[in-house]
Amino acid sequence: MNTGATDESEAFLAEVCWHYYVNELTQSDVARVMGVTRLRVNKALQEARAVGLVRVEIRSPFVARLDVQERLRKVLGLAEVICAPADAAHHDYHGPVGAALALWLEKGLRDGQWKSIGMSWGQTLKSAIQRLPRLPMPDVDIVSMIGGTSQGGSFNAFGIASSLADKLGASYSLFSAPIYLSPGTDKAQFLSEGAFQSHLARLKRLDLAVLVAGDVTEKSFLVSMGLPNGVTPADLLAKGAVGDVLGHFLTVEGAEIAHPINSSVVGLDLEALALVPQRVLAAGGQHKVEIILAACRRGLVQTLITDDVTAEMLLGRLE
Repeated sequence: MNTGATDESEAFLAEVCWHYYVNELTQSDVARVMGVTRLRVNKALQEARAVGLVRVEIRSPFVARLDVQERLRKVLGLAEVICAPADAAHHDYHGPVGAALALWLEKGLRDGQWKSIGMSWGQTLKSAIQRLPRLPMPDVDIVSMIGGTSQGGSFNAFGIASSLADKLGASYSLFSAPIYLSPGTDKAQFLSEGAFQSHLARLKRLDLAVLVAGDVTEKSFLVSMGLPNGVTPADLLAKGAVGDVLGHFLTVEGAEIAHPINSSVVGLDLEALALVPQRVLAAGGQHKVEIILAACRRGLVQTLITDDVTAEMLLGRLE
């Protein structure tokens, strides 16, 4: 082999690499054993990698998923993508993603990254909270980012915010209002009450927004149980909706659909959401591929937590 870059012989490079990689000596020890300087050893190791004398091979089933994560991160332009392992034959799109979100949240909480956390709602967040250990975080404030429904108590906005606060021993604030206002209701006047103004002020101080995404099928609790009277999934689909984030229905390109439902949402608007310093979206499943893309294209997502099955579907759409 012609090393090319320096005058070092292949025999010298091989001996350095053998001591360093096989005998597991430090660079200083290699230099001592061979009677050369540490700088020469360092340069020899670099050259050996550059010319292919040494090849690093990671033999692990996790490698393929790491590759998918990095490809998806690059193509979506995100800061971070985490893919939980899932069973493609029996795709549970809440459990694995919820478990990965729980680990991600636990690390950030232990590191003291956030003092104010905005929460969405849904089964994935319920799954994550169930997996979180109890952590004493009395200085953390949990803030619901959207109104609630009278059904789905354990995973609606009220249930999610209160259960996370219970796990952390934290304070919490609820948007004590429906997700959507009735037609004809003056939204500004409705939100002018003191309790709502206090809650809106807390939303402006969020350090982290924890998001989910809903589609426009019966799989979505919002679509099946939470739409305003007179609004049907067919109406939303006709306007190009692929799903919602915080009750706002989007096209696949990330634009809000031209429908009155978006102006009646009681919650954090998408422009304000985009200003929250850290934003994580946890979502998985074939039915959510398009709304995940929409949320990312809208610029609402910095960290995407999904599963490897969904990630491959996303890449299939993008690559």
